[in-house]
Amino acid sequence: MTTYTTIQGDTWDSISFKVYGEEEHVTYLMQANPEYMRTTVFSGGITLMIPPYPVGQSSSLPPWKREG
Repeated sequence: MTTYTTIQGDTWDSISFKVYGEEEHVTYLMQANPEYMRTTVFSGGITLMIPPYPVGQSSSLPPWKREG
């Protein structure tokens, strides 16, 4: 599992877009970081755990971001 350090103003969907290339995977991020589940807008400097991209969810992700 990798990590992501937030910048001021990040939201769950913006982080999902940055790390997965899509906004639809917010649930995976929230499940990996339950202590921040009630956070809607992040302050800077928070380290979040980033689970692997959910395989088989979309083909719109660039090849270098796809698992396996």
